[in-house]
Amino acid sequence: MVFFSKGVSRSAMFFIHLAFCFLVIGCNNSDGAKKKHPGPLSATKQDTTSRPKKADSIAAAPPVLILDTAKYNSLLLHMTHDSVNKKWPVKAEYPLPGAILPFKRIVAYYGNFYSTHMGILGELPPDEMLKKLMGEVKKWQAADTHMAVIPAIHYIAVSAQSSPGKGNKYRMRMPFTQIDKAMELAKKINGIVFLDVQVGWSTLQDEIPQLEPYLRLPNVHLAIDPEFSMKDRSHRPGTIIGTYDAADINYATEYLAKLVRQYNLPPKILIVHRFTKGMVTNYKQIKLHPEVQFIMDMDGWGFPAKKVSSYHIAEVTEPVQFTGFKLFYKNDILTPPWKTIMKPEEVLKLYPMPVYIQYQ
Repeated sequence: MVFFSKGVSRSAMFFIHLAFCFLVIGCNNSDGAKKKHPGPLSATKQDTTSRPKKADSIAAAPPVLILDTAKYNSLLLHMTHDSVNKKWPVKAEYPLPGAILPFKRIVAYYGNFYSTHMGILGELPPDEMLKKLMGEVKKWQAADTHMAVIPAIHYIAVSAQSSPGKGNKYRMRMPFTQIDKAMELAKKINGIVFLDVQVGWSTLQDEIPQLEPYLRLPNVHLAIDPEFSMKDRSHRPGTIIGTYDAADINYATEYLAKLVRQYNLPPKILIVHRFTKGMVTNYKQIKLHPEVQFIMDMDGWGFPAKKVSSYHIAEVTEPVQFTGFKLFYKNDILTPPWKTIMKPEEVLKLYPMPVYIQYQ
């Protein structure tokens, strides 16, 4: 408190009081100040030197995402060639804002960097591979101008094995350095990443949490492959076609949904590979979430009529949400007289149109 003598004029008192206020504020804002701030000077003249300005707070806040439901509905109709039936498009809750599908079609390159036989990712030098991928992206964009096309690196992060390996699980987890490589490649082309899991004799409950450091990132998504899920553990992966039940798939979607909520992420995408009905059981019990977008991907190889038939049997007749279609640079042309794989224009004639295209 400051005391003034009666002989000091009222104006002098004001300037002395004002100088004292500046002195207090200056001392408490100095680098070596140890005293606590005395608090607001008054109800109308509050010290804001240690608080962010309102404009700064607004500038630092993340943008508010809004889902364009009109465009969402329009693109669903586009995917069915403007022909709606009882199954397509699938009736589901709108996704959270920031959803990729159906606003963008994804064109992905698949494989593993350790192998030249598991897909295009391991067959070509990185720069050559990325150039080829972006060439495919341009073809798909030209074939369907209604949907933007984005590239993706689809990396096999857990690979099924023919030998039991450590833990007798018939699967091998890739080192994080290899996943980091996939991340860097995607960054070069402004693309997204899918981490593919082939469990062998392991389980999704054991394998998916190992990938959480990456799945927590907004541009990383998940794929699971029933073909290599040997539930009875009586066969080695690759000797018979494996299977997942809706309960297995629901574990994966619920895990991803939890991450989206916990880390305030845009919706994740889950891909389930399938080319026979037996690969997925109880499909009607698969639960959809606004945090997760679901793709059933037809990944069988062969000549076009066989691939289209598999797509109809395994994806179209048992709808979940969205569909995908896989193209093999080598295996699709093994049966004479087929010398080229299906072109984008041919695949886009499918009902419904796939939103995810994968090249192996």
